[in-house]
Amino acid sequence: MTPLERVSSIKVKLGLLVAASALVAAVVASVGRVAGVSPWISIPVTIGIALAVTQLLAVGMTSPLRQMTLAARQMARGDYSVSVPAGGADEVGQLGRAFNTMASDLGAVDRQRRELVANVSHELRTPLAALTVVLENLVDGVGSEPAALQTALGQAERLSRLVEDLLDLARVDAGKAPLSTSSVDLGPLLEACVAEARVNGRPVTYEIDAPASLVVDADPDRLSQLVVNLLDNASRHSPRDGAVTVRAGLDGERYHLEVLDSGPGVPVADRERVFEPFGTLSASAEGGGTGLGLAIARWVTDLHGGTIAFLDPLPGTAGARVRVDLPLRPPARTVTHHLTPTQEEHPMPTTPRPAEPAEPIPPAAPVTRPGTAAATPSVLDDIFGTYWPDSGVAGRFGLFIGAVVAGLLGGLLIPDRNAGLGTVIVLLAAGGVVMLAGRERRTGFSIVCYVLFALLSSVAVFRDAEWIVVLCLITAIAVLLCASTGARTLLGIILTGISWPLAGLRGIPWLGRTLTSVSGHGHGAAVARTTVLSLLGLIIFGLLFTTADAVLGSWVDRFVPDVRPDTFAARIFMTVFVFGVVLGAAYLAVNPPRIDRSERTSQPVANRYEWLAPVGVVVAVFAAFLAAQAAAVFGGEDYLRETTGLTYAEYVHQGFGQLTVATALTLLVIWAAARKAPVETLADRLWLRAALGLLAAEALVVVGSALYRMHLYQEAYGFTQLRLLVDVFEAWLGLLVIAGLVAAVAGGALGRKLWLGRFALVSGAVALLGIAAINPDGWIAEHNVTRYEETGKIDTDFLSGLSDDAVPALEKLPDDLRACVLGPNDRQGDWLEWNLGRERADGLTPTYHVPASDGADDATAAVCPSENRNVD
Repeated sequence: MTPLERVSSIKVKLGLLVAASALVAAVVASVGRVAGVSPWISIPVTIGIALAVTQLLAVGMTSPLRQMTLAARQMARGDYSVSVPAGGADEVGQLGRAFNTMASDLGAVDRQRRELVANVSHELRTPLAALTVVLENLVDGVGSEPAALQTALGQAERLSRLVEDLLDLARVDAGKAPLSTSSVDLGPLLEACVAEARVNGRPVTYEIDAPASLVVDADPDRLSQLVVNLLDNASRHSPRDGAVTVRAGLDGERYHLEVLDSGPGVPVADRERVFEPFGTLSASAEGGGTGLGLAIARWVTDLHGGTIAFLDPLPGTAGARVRVDLPLRPPARTVTHHLTPTQEEHPMPTTPRPAEPAEPIPPAAPVTRPGTAAATPSVLDDIFGTYWPDSGVAGRFGLFIGAVVAGLLGGLLIPDRNAGLGTVIVLLAAGGVVMLAGRERRTGFSIVCYVLFALLSSVAVFRDAEWIVVLCLITAIAVLLCASTGARTLLGIILTGISWPLAGLRGIPWLGRTLTSVSGHGHGAAVARTTVLSLLGLIIFGLLFTTADAVLGSWVDRFVPDVRPDTFAARIFMTVFVFGVVLGAAYLAVNPPRIDRSERTSQPVANRYEWLAPVGVVVAVFAAFLAAQAAAVFGGEDYLRETTGLTYAEYVHQGFGQLTVATALTLLVIWAAARKAPVETLADRLWLRAALGLLAAEALVVVGSALYRMHLYQEAYGFTQLRLLVDVFEAWLGLLVIAGLVAAVAGGALGRKLWLGRFALVSGAVALLGIAAINPDGWIAEHNVTRYEETGKIDTDFLSGLSDDAVPALEKLPDDLRACVLGPNDRQGDWLEWNLGRERADGLTPTYHVPASDGADDATAAVCPSENRNVD
């Protein structure tokens, strides 16, 4: 039963859904704000919990509509055995129940249509075959005696009766049938009907038991048709020398007709089916009937406003007993404009009315056919379309448990701690879940990514510098996700990063299948019960024994974090956040989106100059820049001051950012030229290689110039983290220029250039590992100390902001300067916060130390100098 199933209005359901989701989001956001949780964690957690509440309350609200769409498609293919969940009390539930009734009616009509075609074919075949034989004999001059002609006439009359019956049924199926009423003396009508029945020549006797003066209002032709069909049916099923009795009687404002025979009777289970068209029983099939007589009898009965049914035989008798109850005067009916006053329209269905369901179809009953429920489309299928299909990906409860474990580790080990061993444990646990999820798609590239992920994650246990740790962790997540999706191109890598947060939305159906995979096998309650009991046992007995034994208590204090009330909310937020991001990444590995579509074939330009001219312009601009660089180098600083008014240090700093952008744009020019340049002839390929080779060579010279400029700038203004990072980034761009050139001139042999995106990802990750390996803060501190020894220039304000990684290099400063940048480290971290950089700092940490003086600014500046580092 769904939470809002008893609500009888879809509008009220939507209102409650919005109100509950907004209330939960407001409460969670308020708790996060009061607990001081970072918005980077509290906002995703708030959105995730609000979506979870929405999904919980909205379950089953619109699924009948989508299942109706699927069922309608199956019905269009001729499958009427479908039904949809229709247990709700709202408009959707009512529509579902109406749909199920319609499907049942259509199924009955379709079945009867098929039976009608089969039975009509069977009934027509017998007289036609007999007629064919007689006519063939007549053509051959054989059998022209009256007996043969009488046989042919009998078969023709049988065909005529069958056609008349079918025409009557056709009028019924059209919903219209004429009725001309008048006063009818019932006794003579029954005698006329019995006389007509005797013409059939069957060896039975007929008896009439009716009041002599019973007069009714009826259509005499239709009423005779009713009695004749009943008598014909009774005579065919009576034994030789049997008796058929027709009785009539008055019952107040109604009268009844009964026809009794001495045949085998009609079983109770078949008493309704015999009134269907061609609804003959197996025993009656030998009687030569069409199977339409009783259907027409019921139609005439309904036409007069009466009822017909087979009853149990009278006491002491055997055989079939059919009773018709009719009103003395048929009910008044509307007369249409095209009928005479005595002709009235009456809708009369010949097919049996399908029984209404005794009980509403339970909500858990999906489409009847096996597998239909699993194929029910979701609204998310319309949102993500072919980019991210979810064709019933099987749930994996083990991944859910792994995400829960990773979330618990994150909530216990990360809050109130600096990045260290605990952070690495959480990352490796999360990575292990994602690797397990993507084991079916494991390739050489994914293995390389897994290794890089482990190495980049371990940086947190070796380095204290937050900037390099954060960059390495972001890159570690990127390579792990790309291993899951198998991204090949630069666009695919970008789309992978976008798909990760979207996986929290796209994976909702998969999460539902994961949870129902346990509850669906009857294990849901057992798992929940086991979990609760285990937690209770751990908490109760753990508290008892840790308070009873001091040694055990010390072990627990050492290995279990202190869960204080003021940090409890932060730990809950972190648990939910880590659980969500790990589960999203796991779904990304189980069902990756189609981020790398088949590469579109770009139509090369018709003329060579169309691509060569733009590339030539870029080459010329690069050449002009290199000429200016040469003039500046060979002209010296005097030439620069004379032409620009800048010092050499100011000159090299001025254009570094532009050179970096120009290097990046060179990759775009190489990519565009490689797509548009024709390569059919040898001359085309030579022009492409020459032009792009020259452009790449100039770009590499620009890279070298940019690196040289940065070197001069650092010598003049000191070394910083950003300047080191920009150095590595510029060198990495130069490497990509070379790779882009190789991809352009030999792309077909290298996998249609799809390797370039992966090369950029892996080389970037390796570059970051290289930066982390050299201990960047220590390297920067060491170079600034060397610069001080050579020039006497130092910026103690900047050095005091470095991490603990820089402490061994800063200890080489003179005592007065060391006191300006180093101070005691009074942090009390546990073993989960252990870090090699902090361990090597040996109780010290970079911190700005103000000398003990009476606010003497000049003295402070003299003891702790701080130079202008210009603008990075």
